[in-house]
Amino acid sequence: MPIPSYETIMYPFLKFLHDRKERSLSEIEDHLYGFFKMTKAEKRKLLPSGKQPIFRNRIGWAKTYLKKAGLVESPKRAYFKITQRGLDILKENPSEINDKYLERFPEFLEFTGIKKQDEKGDKGQKTLDYSLDPKELLENAYNKLKDELANELLGEVKKAPPDFFENLVIELLVRMGYGGSREDAGQAIGQSGDEGIDGIIKEDKLGLDAIYVQAKRWDKGTIGRPEIHKFVGALKGQGANKGIFITTSTFSSEATEYASKIDSPKIVLIDGSRLAELMFEHDVGVTKEEVYRVKKIDHDYFSES
Repeated sequence: MPIPSYETIMYPFLKFLHDRKERSLSEIEDHLYGFFKMTKAEKRKLLPSGKQPIFRNRIGWAKTYLKKAGLVESPKRAYFKITQRGLDILKENPSEINDKYLERFPEFLEFTGIKKQDEKGDKGQKTLDYSLDPKELLENAYNKLKDELANELLGEVKKAPPDFFENLVIELLVRMGYGGSREDAGQAIGQSGDEGIDGIIKEDKLGLDAIYVQAKRWDKGTIGRPEIHKFVGALKGQGANKGIFITTSTFSSEATEYASKIDSPKIVLIDGSRLAELMFEHDVGVTKEEVYRVKKIDHDYFSES
């Protein structure tokens, strides 16, 4: 039998979660293998890139679409649970769940970039911007995938335990060229254990200057000016002239403005969004799945003929 599409997978995926229990992704995959009576050969068949089984890839897309439509949620890493909206959908007993079906939910429309048309148009119709050339379209698609991955990265970081966050920050700073070696950075950071890390790291491999780091894995809301004021006090107490404040949360406008006006010590604020961007840029918590090379005509080659 042909390998089911991600749209075909969505309904049995959701129905398997009807009992409201948290299910691991591996449990869900095993159930779907049985539901669709997949053979070993079908389960092992790979994408053209040869890097992932086709069926597992389509399960991943089904999961993403259901999550973006608000039908399932992820209470912890690699575990999924049906939402009340998902239960309401099951009560409707649809014959299938596909992209068109999910367009009733604003969150899904926002995720897919579908805009509702006016009363004279077709609701949920997708339109292409023909003012863009193929390269621009490719770049826009890349940026969309990048933004979605950044959002997922931040969600994973927030669900991780404090010691994992500590290691993540160490890894990121070393990848960015700070902290000397990973061993040096690991010894210098992680002394407070207060749902974050505090420490002093080398600005470069030679240790010519030091940077004071404070990181908070916060889910308590926005970090305001008082927290930054305390950080400035800690820097002055250490005699430091440079500091980095990293958080999974956001900074208030007052906190950002206050930090920007301080000349000494110099402070850099990294919020959750920027943290995810840096993780993406420096390959922390992500792997390269595929590379597409865009080529152009070598006019010099032809001019020599």
